Amino acid sequence: MLNLVRVALLAAVIWSGYWAVAGFGLRGSVVTWFETQAARGWQADFTEAGLSGYPLRHRIEIEAPALADPDTGTAWRADRLVLQSPAIWPGRQSLLFPDTPQRLSYFDRTLVIKAEAMRADLDLAPGVALELRTMGLSAGEWSVTRDGAVLADADALTLSMTQQDQPETYLFHAELSDLAPGRDLRRAMGGAEGLPRSFERAEISMAMTFDRPWDRAALEERRPQPVEIDLSLAEAAWGELRLFAAGKVSVDEYGIPTGSVALKAENWREMVAMAQQAGALPDQAAEPLTRVLNMLAGLGGNPDALDLELGFRKGYVTLGPIPLGPAPRIILR
Repeated sequence: MLNLVRVALLAAVIWSGYWAVAGFGLRGSVVTWFETQAARGWQADFTEAGLSGYPLRHRIEIEAPALADPDTGTAWRADRLVLQSPAIWPGRQSLLFPDTPQRLSYFDRTLVIKAEAMRADLDLAPGVALELRTMGLSAGEWSVTRDGAVLADADALTLSMTQQDQPETYLFHAELSDLAPGRDLRRAMGGAEGLPRSFERAEISMAMTFDRPWDRAALEERRPQPVEIDLSLAEAAWGELRLFAAGKVSVDEYGIPTGSVALKAENWREMVAMAQQAGALPDQAAEPLTRVLNMLAGLGGNPDALDLELGFRKGYVTLGPIPLGPAPRIILR
């Protein structure tokens, strides 16, 4: 019995030593990362980084974190951020965000994000690069506001990013529960006033191949850039409005897409009216577009439904036979 007690005490001492060395090393790497970003010209501040969680986990609580990248004009700050991982393997990290407001800025525009139980779970491969294997973001009830006006809110959010057999390829899935556009956005879309408060369904699933895997260099150096996007499903249902999309495009080194996406839209006339009201469709283009779409819908047998192809070729985008203009460049900054 005495020997068993001695073994247990020795194991406890060894584990405590390991926990302390690993924990303070992990905390030190977090502090060093902030210092490195500040040396690169970022704003990278926090007021305190505390370590707790003994004996089963490491928990680093960062008070008042603030990050700003001057190259992209993007900034984020919050009251706190908690990094939590099993003591046995720090590569399985959970980031716990506060229930208090977070602020995400892009140059002079600031969004205020408020979310319940918001967390990001990361599974990183062993090694110095810390290559991303899986990432999940989830939250309960959340809202996004700007200048005090609600842009959107929802009951729940689920996002996932999973590395495939080809390490540069990730499967993305996103689902929003009870997504509701804000009052100002509904007013801007005009035709939305007669629709329900929230979307019945909003979901997207796609595989995206990048020029290299996501790892720590994605934050410290440059973002991996998409080279192929395989959209298996995008679906949105809002009252009588239905939109479905699927297709595949490749992206060259300049961010120019080539390929096609099949679109199906139900009650498309209301969508055109909403796009015109919101300013996404110029007034002078609305009537000719409606005439052409009405003809195309008639060919399909259902005048309220459209089956079209969104084409990307030689730097331009078309909707069926209708040229829409230069294609957007797909570049992650």
